Formats: sequence, C-alpha cells, structure tokens
Amino acid sequence: MRASLLALLAGTTLAVAVPAQAQKNYGPGASDTEIKLGQTVAYSGPGSAYSMVGRMSVAYFKMLNETKGGINGRKINLLSVDDAYSPPKTVEVTRKLVESDQVMAMVNSMGTAAQTSVQKYLNSKRVPQLLFYASSPGLHDSKATPWTVPFSFAYDIEGSIYGKYMVEARPDAKIGVLYQNDDVGKSYIRGFRKALGAKQSNIVKEVSQEMSDPTVDSQILQLQASGADTLVVFTSNKAQAQAIKKVAAIGWKPFYIVPYVSSSITGVLTPAGLDNSVGLVSSYWFKTPSDPTWSDDKAMQDYLAFFKKYLPNDDPGDTTSVYTYMGAQLTALALERCGDNLTRENLLKQIQGLKDVELGMLLPGMKINFRQDDYYPIRQARLAKFDGKSWKPMTELITIDR
Repeated sequence: MRASLLALLAGTTLAVAVPAQAQKNYGPGASDTEIKLGQTVAYSGPGSAYSMVGRMSVAYFKMLNETKGGINGRKINLLSVDDAYSPPKTVEVTRKLVESDQVMAMVNSMGTAAQTSVQKYLNSKRVPQLLFYASSPGLHDSKATPWTVPFSFAYDIEGSIYGKYMVEARPDAKIGVLYQNDDVGKSYIRGFRKALGAKQSNIVKEVSQEMSDPTVDSQILQLQASGADTLVVFTSNKAQAQAIKKVAAIGWKPFYIVPYVSSSITGVLTPAGLDNSVGLVSSYWFKTPSDPTWSDDKAMQDYLAFFKKYLPNDDPGDTTSVYTYMGAQLTALALERCGDNLTRENLLKQIQGLKDVELGMLLPGMKINFRQDDYYPIRQARLAKFDGKSWKPMTELITIDR
C-alpha cells in the first residue's frame, strides 16, 4: 500500500487505507487530470485580517501539485475568491463557483455570517461545504444540513472550556463579558454560560459591540466600573486589540481571557502591544511556531520549511496559518481517500469517515473525529498564558464531552 500524502508531508496517521477503485467515476469538477475546488475568503473588507486563510490554502495545494503531482495523479485547482466579508458577496461568488465554474466542493472558506449565507443554497444543490473556518450551532447541524461540515473549534465548545476552567479554578470570580453582537459572540456566551452552570451569577456585567463600532473604549469602561476582576472578550481581531490597549491604558489588571481566534501574536497582540498583552489567557489545540517547546519537533520543522518556501512574505507565527494548514491537510486526505470515485457524494462520505486522525501540528494526544451525526471534530484544548513572547501552557487538556 502506497504511503499517504499526508503521512509523508505532515505526520498524519491514517486509520483507513485508500481502497482500490474498480473504475473511475467523476462528478462536477473532477477529471483524469484535475480536481476543481472553490473557496471564499475576505481578502478585503472588515475581515481581511483573516486573509491568511486564502493564502495558506492556495500555497498548500500548490505545494502538493509541485511535489506530489497533486492527489492521485490529479492537480488541484483551487479557485480562491474574495467575498470582502460581505454575505451578499459570498452568495454571489459562491453561485458563480458552483454554477459557472462547476467546482466539486467549497472548501476551507471563512466567516460565520458568510458561510451561513450560502449554507441552504449549497445543501439544496448537494454541494459539499467542507472544512471551513467558522462556527455557530446552525453550522454544525449534521441532520438539517448534512452537506455543511465545518473544521472549527466550535465557539460554543471553546466557550464551555473557559467556563469549565472558571468553575474549577476561579469559582469566586466576578466576571465581565464583552461579546461581538452576532452568532459568533452569542455562541461563545452560550457555551460559557452552560459550563458555568450555577456559577452564571458570577457574571456581573455583559456588554456587546458591533463589527462596525470604531472602538470598544466605552464598553471596557463599563466593565471596569462593574467591579469585575475577570474580563472575557469574545470578539474578532480588531476589537480585541483595541480592548487590550484600553485595559492597559486605564491601568486595569483583570484576569483576561481571549478566544483563540483573536489570540494571534502577529495579528492581535503585536498591534495591541506585547507588553500590554502579558498575562492574557487563551485556549490552544495545536502547536504554535512561537513556542520554543516545538523547536525540535519534526512536524513543526516541516511546517516552517513549507512556510519559508511557499509563503516567504508572511509570518509563520500567525496562528490562523497553522489552523488553515491543518484544514488543507484534511481536505487533501479526504480527496485522497476518494480514489477514482470523485463525486460530491463520495467526498462527503469520506469527510464524515475521518476518525482518529492525528495531524502533526495537533497537540500530542489530540485526534480529529467526525461522525455522520456529529460535526464537532474538536472537543479538547489546553489553556495558555502569554508571557510577552509566546503562549505558555497553564493547564492539561480540558475536554467537553458529547
């Protein structure tokens, strides 16, 4: 049995060998020479800080094409299109990718509002909407929308991890919460409150912010005035950097939790000021390039070598890049397992069958698991504290059970 692409490239452990196919079976986007995929990313607009999602995906499939001849002898043609973080634009470009470009699937896209906006359309067309970077309970509904399969550390699961930690480690905390007033922020709060259970009364103040708000200064002042000694900020990069700066500027010293989506050293902490960011707490479930713990790790060395060659103008310390790297690996793995049966139906089946997959950049002991009835592939994380240079582990793996 030939070695897996991903086992060679990224330390991926496969539980199932690729079966031999009796004959070739092609659906839209597939041929003897090519597999055509679609992706929508905010290369411009208010979400452009996450444009690394697109650059990494394009670079990863370019690497596979150049070094391995693609997947099973077919080059990957990823059509990565700007949707400007605007759901109407996402709908427009997604329709073009499906109806004009005839892509096999939409993969590794980004944005909760954006992905929600095309979810019903893609399911009605039976087009796989796979391994994207967004989360809300509706995007994980395997029964209602089985063609929508995220690769995300679900916001409600992550919120639950913080809540579980607070109950166990800081049961008397006075908690102030700032959240983004959309499905993202509300999903975080839902999970956070659920895990707090009887300790929900510890939340002394909640305030929201809109993506269009110029600053979050007034919200931070309200939370400080509430008497909170713990600050939880469920927002995106720009607002998070503003919050960190404002907290430092007013001399407030709360126990401060930031979600992993806004914990990037290059994308958030550096703009906010590394000194201002010392002591921040976040979650992580994959190895980060800034952590010297992994300097001799083979998977990290492979990742950095790939990054240097294919993304020379970007910073490998951007945690978004690691996340996207793994999502691209899973996409390639599922396509590889399709063999010569390259239909949308079989691709979905292969994604649903990804079990106990170990990716080289995951934390030791973690595995990716999908089920036909469960689209929550990640249910574990560790908490870490920022020391001014890197994120340092502060807990063992925290698990949220099904």
